[in-house]
Parts: sequence; structure tokens; C-alpha cells
Amino acid sequence: MARTKKKLRDPCDTTMSLGDHLEELRARLMLAIIGLVLGSVVCLIFGPYLIRFIEMPYTNLKVKYDLDDLKVLAPADAFTAYMKISMIAGLILSSPWVFYQLWMFVAAGLYEHERRYVRTTVPFSVLLFVTGAMFFLFVIAPITLAFFLKFGRFINVEPAWTLGLYVSFVTTLMLVFGLAFQTPIAIVILNKTGLISLGALRRARKYVLLGTFVVAAVVTPPDVISQIALAIPLYSLFELGILLSLVWGRKKTKKEKEKESPPSETDVY
Repeated sequence: MARTKKKLRDPCDTTMSLGDHLEELRARLMLAIIGLVLGSVVCLIFGPYLIRFIEMPYTNLKVKYDLDDLKVLAPADAFTAYMKISMIAGLILSSPWVFYQLWMFVAAGLYEHERRYVRTTVPFSVLLFVTGAMFFLFVIAPITLAFFLKFGRFINVEPAWTLGLYVSFVTTLMLVFGLAFQTPIAIVILNKTGLISLGALRRARKYVLLGTFVVAAVVTPPDVISQIALAIPLYSLFELGILLSLVWGRKKTKKEKEKESPPSETDVY
């Protein structure tokens, strides 16, 4: 008897049982992890260049504030920092594949017209993730690090930053900003699938504004600069999600009216 190969379920199949959904989740997670591992292996090869890339905000400040090179305090610190940078860079490199697997699992529980929204937004989801990570590294990190340096000198404390702590600080916030930049995509999908209306989003503005500062306080280090630097873009992304949902809704309404309107005499002739 010929052995049958086990395949992933077709995401268009909406009659999947709970067991099928769990199997689909397991398969998608395995594929995402394989992509992440391959991306991390590639980044391990280029690890020294990635470390220089992550150190760019500190390197630019080092000349201005006459700082020493980043140090390590324990024998394994350099290796740990190297592996962490490779993992984060591998996630960014493999993010198109990882996000594809995530959204394909989500699509298995949606109707056909809802899946179109998912397929349309996946490329933007990847772009926003990378944009958020780079936004922190090149815009927010220099401002935050400069503030810490100035504050340290204000209280007569000389910085002796270590490579491990610096890498943990930068890479963690790169991930946080990358995920936070997914807000417009989440809002658009929730609105287009009918889970939340534009009216409800508008009424929730003041609660979202408060919530962004609470979330920023929880996921960032305990400093005001990092919290504000995340809260303001996060709320701006919420407003962007409302705007995109509004524009998309108007385009859809216009197309529906064009389909429903009877043909004119000029159209007939």
C-alpha cells in the first residue's frame, strides 16, 4: 500500500475540527521555527557585522561624549550577546516567512472575503515590523541613550556600559517597537472582519491613549523617555489604523454603488 504524505490543510477549508486546528497550529509553528532557525544561522555567519550595526547609536555617541568601548564582565557575556543579536536579526530576516505562517493559521478560521484582507495586509505587516525595529534603532535609541548619558553626568556618575546589557536593552526594544507597529494592521483586520466598528474605535480613543502609556510602562525599561517614545508612536499608529479603515471602507462603498447603479444611455450605446 502506498504511503500517503501528510500535508497542511487548505486554509480555505473552514470545516476544520478542533483537532485539525491544533494540528494546523503545530505545523505552522514548526515551519515558522524552521524559518527562524535558518535565518539565525545566516545571521550567525555575519554576526560581527551585526554587532557593529547594533552598536551604531552607541558608536555615534562615543565620539561626542568621549566614551570607552563596551565591556564584558563575565567570560560568557560576549558569546551571549553574539547569540542574542543573531537570534533577533534572524527573526527580522525571516519575518516575511514567520508572518506568512501566522496569518495562514489565522486565515483558516475566516471566510473567503475576510481572507482577502489577510492576504492584502501580510506584506504591510512585515514592512511595519521592520520599520518599527529600525525606527527605534536609528531614531529613538540615540535620543534615549543620550538622555541616560547626560543624566549620569548630571549626578556625577561615569558610564561603564557592558555589551550584554546594551544588547539586551536595544534588541528588546527593537522587538517591542516592531510588534507595536503592527497596530494599524490589527485595527484594519478587526474592522474589515466586522469584529469592531469605526464608531467603537473613535469612542475608545481616550481609553486607548491611557492604555498606550500603561503598555509602554510595562514593556519598556523603567524610564520616562522610553515610555513616552513608545506611547506616542503607538497611539499615532492607532489613529493610522482608523484612517486606513475609513479610506478602505469608502473605496468599498464606492465600488458597491457603481455595481448597483443602473447603466446609463451612454453605457448602453
